[in-house]
Amino acid sequence: MTNRTRTDSLLLAGFCAFLFFFGLAQFGLIGADEPRYAQVAHEMLERRDLITPTLGGEPWLEKPPLYYWQAMLAYRTFGVSDWAARLPSTLDATFLVLAVYFFLRRFRPGSELDGALITASSAGIIGYARAASMDMALAAAFSVAMLAWWAWRESGKEIYLTVFYSSLALGTLAKGPVAPFLAVVIISLYTITVREIRLVRRTVWLPGILLFCAIGLPWYFAVQMRNPSFFHEFIIEHNLGRFSHNIYHHPEPFWYYLPVTMLALVPWTVFAIAAVVETIRLWWVRRGLVSKVEDDVEFHFSLFACCWLIVPVAFFSISQSKLPGYILLAIPAGGILLADYLQRSLKRSEIEPPSRFLIVLHALLAAVPIVPALLIAYLITQHRLPGGQPMLVAPAVAFLLCAGIALTLARKAGLRMLRFITLIPVVLTVGAVLKLGSGPMDQMLSARPLAQEISAVQTHPLRLAVYHIRRELEYGLTFYRNQLTFNYDWGSVPREEHLLVAPENSQVEITKLVPGRRVSYLGHYAAQHVDYYWVAAAGGGSEH
Repeated sequence: MTNRTRTDSLLLAGFCAFLFFFGLAQFGLIGADEPRYAQVAHEMLERRDLITPTLGGEPWLEKPPLYYWQAMLAYRTFGVSDWAARLPSTLDATFLVLAVYFFLRRFRPGSELDGALITASSAGIIGYARAASMDMALAAAFSVAMLAWWAWRESGKEIYLTVFYSSLALGTLAKGPVAPFLAVVIISLYTITVREIRLVRRTVWLPGILLFCAIGLPWYFAVQMRNPSFFHEFIIEHNLGRFSHNIYHHPEPFWYYLPVTMLALVPWTVFAIAAVVETIRLWWVRRGLVSKVEDDVEFHFSLFACCWLIVPVAFFSISQSKLPGYILLAIPAGGILLADYLQRSLKRSEIEPPSRFLIVLHALLAAVPIVPALLIAYLITQHRLPGGQPMLVAPAVAFLLCAGIALTLARKAGLRMLRFITLIPVVLTVGAVLKLGSGPMDQMLSARPLAQEISAVQTHPLRLAVYHIRRELEYGLTFYRNQLTFNYDWGSVPREEHLLVAPENSQVEITKLVPGRRVSYLGHYAAQHVDYYWVAAAGGGSEH
């Protein structure tokens, strides 16, 4: 191992450990998806069933099983916990970063560390690497597929085409047919752009197709055999239905993914856009003279990365149902494109600093996230900006970071320092969020503290019901208590004695919902404005 390889390995290990792994257990599962997916995996593990995902004992057929299988393995190894539920995404993100590094080291030597660290430090990658969800599994599998396709395109070695089809199969197991569909569109757009349509025909490789079917399809056949409603629920409702109709109430404007993509690329957004603009400009100038890939590998690769970045943004913009995670599989393309752009810039005989406009914009965008990171406790708990000293300190820190970045990049060889100087605010921002925000996020956004309080007051195992509370809290309680949660709003009122979580000061209303049954107040969870009660069994029952 050379000194450079050893240094690269230490840097990648350190950044991945801090950005992805550190503090995974400092706050509980948040949102509706994290606890829901974590509980589905828990139930599959308890039933020792690799085929049918269930939630509350009922089939949950919205998503394929790859994340569930990964989480089941994490549970078996480390025990069931919130951090174990997040571990699959963390490992997938690390695998993605390593794939970028080794691809660039083989095909774009000199840019591998830049590409890997830019990818690892992008806001979208950091955020979803710490979330119990399917998005990172899809992004990792899809990115490996795209890199493998280009490796085959450039080298002609069928081993890379094997990796391409295998990775698309894993992407299909991660989130469905969107992986092979987008791969076809991206490759087709690239081949049309460079006027080499025959590449599409060459990509259609029978052994690869058989491998894709062998890896990606058995689960689909098995789950359909056990659950005849699967095809309609998964394909018709959760794929075609989500795309063509806003059936799950995620309406956003057509341009929604433009700012989402730019935010997901923070702090590299400015230079990533510059790389895209330069590539498109060069293509436009040379569109009548596009050379063969053997003659201009770097330019062709930049075009391919542009197609990879642009196609998902355009495709999901057409969708009637939009969520931020959909776009995650495009983010590595931005990091790889930027690394290639920087490598080309550094190869020039005269390394001139970027324009002042780019420098200032990049410095601002890299430094500004430290402000909400330092104020995160106020934003979560009080839903407003604080007054006094905090509002002076946070902008001052951002200003110093911005000035330092701008002055460094303004030097003649400033581009050489772009990676190092930009990673400083990334590390500070993530550290501030974990140090200052973990406690408030746990108290305000997670069900973990409430579940612990409820468990402390009950003297024997009881069923749990909820009434008029957020679904995020309901799913969280289901995971942390590992039991079916009944919901009064749906007419699901247990006849046995049970615990009930409801909005604060709602005991009178609850008493009317369970006439003739004793309702005793047990406690108040102020952070999320809910109370919890003991409700006697119908027709009498034991004291709590």
